[in-house]
Amino acid sequence: MRQRLSSEPDRYRGRRRVPTPPRTRYAAVVTGAVVGAGLVALGAAGMPDAKTVDPSVLSDLQHAAAAKADLSARADDASRASRGVDRADLASSMATTQDVWMLPVEDFNFTAPYGVRWGKLHTGIDLSAKEGTPYQAIHAGKVVKAGWFGGYGYAVILQHPDGSESIYGHSSRLLVQEGQQVKAGQQLGLVGNTGHSYGSHLHLEIHVDGAPQDPIPWLAERGVDIQLQTDNSLGAAS
Repeated sequence: MRQRLSSEPDRYRGRRRVPTPPRTRYAAVVTGAVVGAGLVALGAAGMPDAKTVDPSVLSDLQHAAAAKADLSARADDASRASRGVDRADLASSMATTQDVWMLPVEDFNFTAPYGVRWGKLHTGIDLSAKEGTPYQAIHAGKVVKAGWFGGYGYAVILQHPDGSESIYGHSSRLLVQEGQQVKAGQQLGLVGNTGHSYGSHLHLEIHVDGAPQDPIPWLAERGVDIQLQTDNSLGAAS
């Protein structure tokens, strides 16, 4: 059994009746409470008791409440429609990024073109940059090679949705793995001097149906100017 505290009221200690305050005092307390409650209610409502309100006023209030509910419902509908538009805009934006083509590296020097060099076909272009400079995907695609690739040293090969491939050679470090899907502008590795290389640079090749293409005019058709170092990325995610 719970031990009762000495501070508990007498009515919890026995059956003795709690003394009733004098009638006049009790009446005054009750009257004050009622009047006080009435004043609070009037102050909160800002209007007389509903029983004394003219029926026309009540009707106006009901119409106002209905109108407010209707406006709230319309606002909810508009919000749902807006969310639908936002999703459509997002989908459209995602579709647009599929057309983004970007420069493979920022702040580079163009050092070697596509063409015959030293009696052999140089099947890409060389972009000189400081060793350790990040390079990125020129377009969205799938990594089909990421590792040592003979004379290319450490290299990455991307296969793009249109079937073309881009090759990035002589890396000092690779940042992607085979089978990985990447976006335009996503970092693939770091510029280096591995393989058959004479100085730190990125070797870039473009292959279509297995045959090498001159990257400069091919990329120019897609909005990328190697010589002016501009592209059509417009803030593509990296």
